[in-house]
Amino acid sequence: MGTLGSLRRKAVATAAAVGALSLVVGCSGDSDSVTGGSKDGDKVTITMGLFGVMGIKETGLLEEYEKNNPGVTIKAEIAGDEQTYYTALQTKLAAGKGLKDIQGIEIGRAKEITETRADMFADFSKVEGTDHFLPWKQSQITTEDGKVLGLGTDIGPMAVCYRKDYFEKAGLPTDREEVGKLWAGDWKKYVEVGRTFKKNFKGGDVAYTDSASGLFNAMVYGYPEQYYNEQGDLIYDKNPAVKDAWELASDAAEEDLTAKLRQFQPGWDPGLSNGTFATAVCPAWMLSHISEKAGEVNKGKWDVARAPKGANWGGSFLGVIEESPVKEEAQKLVAWLTAPEQQARIFKDLGNIPSSQQALEDPSVKAVKNDYFSGAPLGEIFGAAAQEIPDKQVLGRKDGTIKDTFSQGLALVEQGTPRDEAWKTTSERIQKAVG
Repeated sequence: MGTLGSLRRKAVATAAAVGALSLVVGCSGDSDSVTGGSKDGDKVTITMGLFGVMGIKETGLLEEYEKNNPGVTIKAEIAGDEQTYYTALQTKLAAGKGLKDIQGIEIGRAKEITETRADMFADFSKVEGTDHFLPWKQSQITTEDGKVLGLGTDIGPMAVCYRKDYFEKAGLPTDREEVGKLWAGDWKKYVEVGRTFKKNFKGGDVAYTDSASGLFNAMVYGYPEQYYNEQGDLIYDKNPAVKDAWELASDAAEEDLTAKLRQFQPGWDPGLSNGTFATAVCPAWMLSHISEKAGEVNKGKWDVARAPKGANWGGSFLGVIEESPVKEEAQKLVAWLTAPEQQARIFKDLGNIPSSQQALEDPSVKAVKNDYFSGAPLGEIFGAAAQEIPDKQVLGRKDGTIKDTFSQGLALVEQGTPRDEAWKTTSERIQKAVG
């Protein structure tokens, strides 16, 4: 879709600007009330706390809802950085005030919310028109007694973004179907292709992939259990999926197949613009960032191929605060924003993959292509990848923290620390972080 890239770049810039403002305004707007919403006769004000580019504000959906629902005013604040946003949300939940009527919840925080703050969020289990989601998606925000604390926005099925021009210089296929066949079914094949790339590439100092941690995340998130089991026990040090991912990612690091650039950390954006690596494991929501930071000069050089195995990395929810004075109105808004039609619109405009099974089957979603990535049929690629995600996704209370700690540990390997020593350091940091 030709406009997707430019719309998304504008959305990122807008979110960053609004996010900076939100951090200033958010505190001054807090009062003794639980949330910022209000109801005065037929006039209703609903407040929202969001992060990143969720597509809800950027696509004009809020203005459309206001137009179709006279008397409703929606005030959305967007934080550019999710970690900063969640830290503030935890503080406000603990204080029981200063919250928005609707709060965004990132997947890595879902388990912590369901286990420690379920009483603060309204139940969606009996809200009409909310039976269209992928079953595993909604299970991530559901408590043991069946309380549904939010509705899903997007998901993060995986693919591999690659530079066609670099693959050509390494004597590798450039057609996305042929590239996908190189590593089909096994991440070890992906690393083996990297060895071939390193051996044969002629064209300067270019690494095969951006980081060992990107590969690690893609592998780990392809399994039902990652860092915790269903009983809530920490199992990262016993789980073969985690150990295998660590070993293969360490192989890539020690064999100098990576550019040593952790995704979204300093150096990664310049690496994209300067073309210092040939591939990046990319969930759907990452493509907008790649296209923005790699810039127009690299348009058409990137393409997208199927990942070796299905996995889900990322995705969010919208929850409503139980004590909101406009709880019913806020739940109605959330149900509309996450309905199949709106999820399809966000995908077509910005690229966020729907968490709605019905939206994924929409012909207009399947037909979406992206000009920046050489006309890649994103609807087909990520739609198929979404169907390969394990039906069960076991989340843990500190999943997000553990993921970041493993990324730091693999960065140590990339910097020359022996993998066993780096594993020991990583494990110690995890134990300290989770308590």
